[in-house]
Amino acid sequence: MQTPETRAAYIVAMAACANASVAAMQAENDAAKSAGRPQVYNYHDFEGVPNAYGIHHNAVVSFLNG
Repeated sequence: MQTPETRAAYIVAMAACANASVAAMQAENDAAKSAGRPQVYNYHDFEGVPNAYGIHHNAVVSFLNG
């Protein structure tokens, strides 16, 4: 059984992973822009990151209260 602290630590770790993914996506978009190409990632791609890491609001609330 996980303690509240380990549950919170897991959410923080997933948020760090999501931030790294967003940073990589932004870097790819910047590189494409510098090369005169269209952006690789759009709003919907960025919007999907929390879902990909299971850290959207309802998932976090459910996990922390589970």
